[in-house]
Amino acid sequence: MFIGKKNTEFYDLFIQSAGYFHKGALIINEVMQDYSCAEEKMHDINDLEHAADDINDKIIAQLNHTFITPIDREDIYEIANALDDGVDYLHGTLQRAIIYRIDAIRPTAVEMSKLLLEATAEIMEAFRLLHRLQRHEKKILDITTHICHIESAGDKLYRSEVADIFANVKDPIEIIKWKDILEYLEDTLDHCERIADIIRGVVMKYA
Repeated sequence: MFIGKKNTEFYDLFIQSAGYFHKGALIINEVMQDYSCAEEKMHDINDLEHAADDINDKIIAQLNHTFITPIDREDIYEIANALDDGVDYLHGTLQRAIIYRIDAIRPTAVEMSKLLLEATAEIMEAFRLLHRLQRHEKKILDITTHICHIESAGDKLYRSEVADIFANVKDPIEIIKWKDILEYLEDTLDHCERIADIIRGVVMKYA
């Protein structure tokens, strides 16, 4: 499917929204590597969340005023909300890191934040290709498969780290703190896989 330039507005908005998701992942990665910047980065991710909400509102408004859409209206609506929710997950992760006033970052949290960087970069690339779906069908499907592999790697890290925390951390408060933070990181990676599944569904429908 080739979508002419006049019909690319939804795709352009998807790319912007995916870019905000990736920028949020960059913020989380910075905080996981240097917790001293957490308070400052909270302001950045608040701004990012507002920008992501604005893009979502634009997509919905455009959807309400467009009679013929390049892909199904339900798919556009699902993509818009899924990308916006991704930024919300990252916002929640940073909120927890700040509320809990963690003393030292666990290396696995850094590794999971790197996986988020990789997954959100792949999501951006998939949306860059989506408006020329037939030309890039295989590449898009390869990207969605890679995102699923990233999520699987994150799931393994999460389970291993939680097991290690329960085995070796004596302070129950520290256990609670880190289990919650790691769970939010894993939930965000799960959400990346959900977005990949949505993209795969669009490809299957229109290729």
